[in-house]
Amino acid sequence: MTFLNPAATVFIPDGLPPDAAWRRVSHLGIGAHHDDLEFMAFHGIVACFDHAGGNWFGGVTCTDGAGSARTGRYSDFTDEQMRDVRVREQNAAAVVGRYAAMAQLAYPSSRLLPDRSRLEADLEAILRAAQPQVVYTHNLADKHDSHIGVAAAALSAIRRLEPGIRPRQVLGCEGWRNLDWLGDGEKVGLDVSGYDHLAAALNGIFDSQIAGGKRYDLAVAGRRAANATLFNSHATDAASQLCFAMDLTPLIQDGAPEASGFVLDAVDRFREDVRARLARFFA
Repeated sequence: MTFLNPAATVFIPDGLPPDAAWRRVSHLGIGAHHDDLEFMAFHGIVACFDHAGGNWFGGVTCTDGAGSARTGRYSDFTDEQMRDVRVREQNAAAVVGRYAAMAQLAYPSSRLLPDRSRLEADLEAILRAAQPQVVYTHNLADKHDSHIGVAAAALSAIRRLEPGIRPRQVLGCEGWRNLDWLGDGEKVGLDVSGYDHLAAALNGIFDSQIAGGKRYDLAVAGRRAANATLFNSHATDAASQLCFAMDLTPLIQDGAPEASGFVLDAVDRFREDVRARLARFFA
């Protein structure tokens, strides 16, 4: 597989030839930054961890990590040094998570806004090689521009595929905005209970961010626990760790709705739910 960005790399943890490694991928995560996959697509990692039913997780990180936050022992690191650290951390996570393949496309975050054509072409190449059944990416109500840029590129790349080889499901996952506001009938609940040890191991690999001043490990575990407990006010908890996702599958189908309208319609339904509830108590 050849990428348009010559800085891109592919790591195969078990050493299988790349073509064969990608062909076995059933669940594919497409994230903007190093560690996004482990935080947002953990459900896919869990679903494939024991390779039951022949399931394998494949990962794609789109940016190069040069703009990562850094303090403490990383405070004097140059952008090049941070790129190297982040690449090593992501590949280590691929080993611990037993991924089939890990692609790092190494685009600067700044390239995700003005022109995504090269990224879209590289993602299309991966999707054609893997032909996954499920794709995890960022949700379209996220507040991080790079997350939206990657999600937009992923959706565009999927729509380039012939209908017969498109994934059966595309999930937009929580990142820099929760999805607790999404209507309960619209939330896709992803149960990741019982894998706290794996989550801790994966999250702890990204020392450059945790020691660098961002306790993502604690925040993500807390979010999943909160989702599980606060999801249903009238029932005991069915899960101890729960991720929420937005179903983006309608956006990859022929005749798909316009993406902005698709998301804003969900926001309007949330607004109407709040309005109707208030109307019961306030004239």
